[in-house]
Amino acid sequence: MALSDVQVINISDENASDDDRIVTAARPNTTATLANTTFLGGGARNIIVTTTGTGDNEKTTTITGTDVFGDSLTETITSTGSAEAVAGTKLFLTVSSVVCSAQYAANIKVGSGTLCAQAIQGDTRIRLKGFSIVSGGTAGLINFINGTPETGTTLFKSRTIGTDNTTIDRTIPQNGVLFDNGMSVSYTVGTIDNMTYFFA
Repeated sequence: MALSDVQVINISDENASDDDRIVTAARPNTTATLANTTFLGGGARNIIVTTTGTGDNEKTTTITGTDVFGDSLTETITSTGSAEAVAGTKLFLTVSSVVCSAQYAANIKVGSGTLCAQAIQGDTRIRLKGFSIVSGGTAGLINFINGTPETGTTLFKSRTIGTDNTTIDRTIPQNGVLFDNGMSVSYTVGTIDNMTYFFA
């Protein structure tokens, strides 16, 4: 009997955003003390910097860490006003440092936003054979990315229904969809409860 080369990965991420997951209330001169370096759910998240003081326009916070494939990633988030939250767009799997350009007027927090990503297979050519998505309570899009969200290309998208615990099952015909730079998926918190991917 022939053996199948199809592999499977299961992803579950229902964790809400956490505005002080990385840096709790602090006022660092330069380098902040990290409360955590990863995110609940095991995936990558965008970063949110929240200020509480006034006159912090144009001050920056530079985030260094790794992307969803574990490669180096950096983003600088610029504060645009007083007592506000500014969200970054890059998705960090880990955070190794948070450095402020100058001391903020009052405490800041650094945490996770609602944008998420998970690696299906990093930096390796694969073919997606099928997937099953259990919808969360909010309708949204799952992006199927050749590479990482920062540097890759979205090959196609699938919409969740928005009815909690409703399942979408798809089998891809012929040899499947080729992801020649590795595969990741990105989505927004609340749009999925669980995802299962079949690839070879």
